[in-house]
Amino acid sequence: MRAGPHSMWTWLAAAVFLLGCGRAEAPPEINYRLKWLYNVSAVGDLFADARGHFSRAGLTVSVKPGGPERDALKELELGHAHFGVASADQVLRAVAKGSPIMVLAQLFQVNPLHWIYRPERTPFASPKDWKGRTLGVTFGGNDETIMRALLARHGIAEGEVNLFSVRYDYTPFYEGRVAFWPLYLNAQAVIIGEKLAQAGERFDFVSPDRLGVKFVANSVVTTRQMLERHPDRVRRFLAALLEGWRDALDPKNEEEAVRVLAQMDRETPEAIVRRQLPVTRELMLPAAPGTPFGKIDVAAWQQTAEIMAAQQLIPEGLPLESILATDWVPPQ
Repeated sequence: MRAGPHSMWTWLAAAVFLLGCGRAEAPPEINYRLKWLYNVSAVGDLFADARGHFSRAGLTVSVKPGGPERDALKELELGHAHFGVASADQVLRAVAKGSPIMVLAQLFQVNPLHWIYRPERTPFASPKDWKGRTLGVTFGGNDETIMRALLARHGIAEGEVNLFSVRYDYTPFYEGRVAFWPLYLNAQAVIIGEKLAQAGERFDFVSPDRLGVKFVANSVVTTRQMLERHPDRVRRFLAALLEGWRDALDPKNEEEAVRVLAQMDRETPEAIVRRQLPVTRELMLPAAPGTPFGKIDVAAWQQTAEIMAAQQLIPEGLPLESILATDWVPPQ
């Protein structure tokens, strides 16, 4: 007996179904946009990708560099990225304008932004020693916000100091025209400090954190929609990412971390990266024993929001509880 057309189509449909059942589902593709270019502040992100943390979590992740033309928050809003990295001031400004951004984890426990100075030229014991001095700030940048918060906290009128607009040229600092210069402790500080040491000059750093101003830096962010629609994917991504960061910052993996970063950051010599990594480790690892890596410091976020509101950069009373997803960092 010959099979009819209906029997033939039924057989073909069943065959296609069985073939589909035997094929493994492709891992979800994730776009992860960093805050800035590939550098030591992204070593854990790159390590998680290069050493298979994402793939072992069943994810395919594209770790993309950030920059002025590659804004992570804007890409999240447009649906071009699933996760990103942004500083607290970026997040709070965006949320104040209605952006659905959510914070999953906090990478830096101490803000890497510091001010370098030469104690033999400009002794510094407290912010009172700033009076009459020239202080470098990037007008419109978060270092200006932090400096103004420091001055206000320590009762120094802005007219008692000279604020100097800094650029990428460090000449005004080298020549002594600017006494305190802003830089990142785990990045430029290593390079600038080396130049000063070669010239026989002592140097030190002013830490806003130690002076009572906690202004949150890089954090891992996503959208409310991503959290609500794909919670399992968010958990797997975040667990793999934070595991990659812990491994990258582990001293026993230092050489491997240097190699991973060197493949993506061609401009920074490996010798410099080796000096940047221990500083990054100190700024990122939680100080309290047993605290999981990536834990959100709610009090620091609250202070950041208060500082920005006091300077009229955001409205008062932003609901941080609806921005900070404090229960997504996995225990260790």
